[in-house]
Amino acid sequence: MTLTINGATFEATLEDNDTARALAAMLPMELEMSELNGNEKYFYLDESLPQNASNPGTINAGDVMLFGSDCLVLFYGTHSSSYSYTRIGRIDDAGGLADAVGARSVQVRWDK
Repeated sequence: MTLTINGATFEATLEDNDTARALAAMLPMELEMSELNGNEKYFYLDESLPQNASNPGTINAGDVMLFGSDCLVLFYGTHSSSYSYTRIGRIDDAGGLADAVGARSVQVRWDK
């Protein structure tokens, strides 16, 4: 999967699970992702995706997760978390991701 953010391109590897396959079937799409907590961007999808949530303990910059059944989350900061997510994938090299997403809402192009 490829994400394009403010002219920067990031390659991501999808997990081998139903959630990742369901998201891939929705691509391509362009989303206005909102800022939250200084470490993530999120977007509520129009449809629910399969979920199998667990608490990862530590979330890493570049993680792509599903919160609940319809909230797509792109993390750009590493931190610990008590929340449960379904893992969708991970950006292969998250270097420059925080700079690309900035501190406000951002347009993110998701492609296969």
